[in-house]
Amino acid sequence: MTSSAHALADVLAAEGGGEGGFQAPSIAEFYPPAIFEFSVLGIDFQITRIILIFWLATAAMLVFLLLAARNASIVPGKLQYIGESGYSLVRDGMARDVIGPKGLPFAPFLASLFFFILFNNFMSIFPFAQISPNSKFAIPLVLAVIVWVLYNYIGIREQGAARYFKDAAVPPGVPIGALILVTPIELLQVFVIRPFTLAVRLFANMFAGHMLLVVFSLGAVYLLSAGGVMPVFGAASFLMALVMTFFELLVIVLQAYVFVVLTATYLNGAVEPAH
Repeated sequence: MTSSAHALADVLAAEGGGEGGFQAPSIAEFYPPAIFEFSVLGIDFQITRIILIFWLATAAMLVFLLLAARNASIVPGKLQYIGESGYSLVRDGMARDVIGPKGLPFAPFLASLFFFILFNNFMSIFPFAQISPNSKFAIPLVLAVIVWVLYNYIGIREQGAARYFKDAAVPPGVPIGALILVTPIELLQVFVIRPFTLAVRLFANMFAGHMLLVVFSLGAVYLLSAGGVMPVFGAASFLMALVMTFFELLVIVLQAYVFVVLTATYLNGAVEPAH
């Protein structure tokens, strides 16, 4: 153990460890108490801080899109330019390039999905919110289920149920003898693994990002107020919190992009039969 680690351990021990000293973050932050509760048709509902943040992010997205589309002109203003740039990224880089000629009708859905995830992810670094609703598994799971229903519906509509399920179960070019092993794996991948990994990828990245930011932020506050050489480590922890904030900004955009690109990939497999 290094001398700095010994010094930190001594401070924690002097402060009473987890009781009077540094309070490590826990997953309890992701399960805040209800702000208010109500019942509809015998079903109990709870409104928590994360739900309010979710509503705020969704409302901010809607306001942004409405303002960006209002009074559109040939020479765009700042909001119109940002909105059109985001939509063009999705339309050209995902709907057209990933799905192909049949992808343009999906551009509005993919763009809505992109902006929705982006605004909810941004809440992880927004002052006084500082947690993304997507760090709760339920929200990415609902998005993944919507994508799952959509690409399976499109696949059945475009290819017919028999051919769609046949192509999913029997990949082209696979020897007949290998189908005993390959077919269950392919069916599991298309109908279970895809939506599960789609949800877990978004959830895990936003969950981990929040925990890292909280650890470095709380660590900085605690160490800066401690005695001895601890403020030196507190300054380092504060700098790391700043670095992680900028890194989290990259993750915020990247995860929205990845989620939509994968959705476009699944839709591509649905509209075009396997060869």
